[in-house]
Amino acid sequence: MTAPEQYASVRYLVDDVQAAVDFYTTHLGFTLNTSAAPAFADVVRGPLRLLLSGPTSSGARATPTDATTPGRNRIHLIVESLDAEIDRLRGSGVSFRSDAISGPGGRQILLADPAGNLIELFQPARRTGPAPATP
Repeated sequence: MTAPEQYASVRYLVDDVQAAVDFYTTHLGFTLNTSAAPAFADVVRGPLRLLLSGPTSSGARATPTDATTPGRNRIHLIVESLDAEIDRLRGSGVSFRSDAISGPGGRQILLADPAGNLIELFQPARRTGPAPATP
């Protein structure tokens, strides 16, 4: 297990900890860090530590009942090729919550984990022109 202070952590409340672990490790490149399923597990990807708290976890029990549904916040995962990720995930049976959209910063699409928490896959726009000067 890696020291938690090496990560930026986000907590997601989930209905089924093992289903969430399977989803994130199978489809999105996370690795299991610790498991106390069915109450809790955490998975990591780079500097992100995602805390998956089941209904019996202290994180879920401390949450007011009017704030227990998945919110509009989401984790943001940068991908090299959005189209390739969409094809790969659709081929694995994952469905999306939005269409791919483009903006000045890049392209994105939303999907949800088994509990309904949102995940944004984001491909940054390719920058052209000279590199910015360094101070």
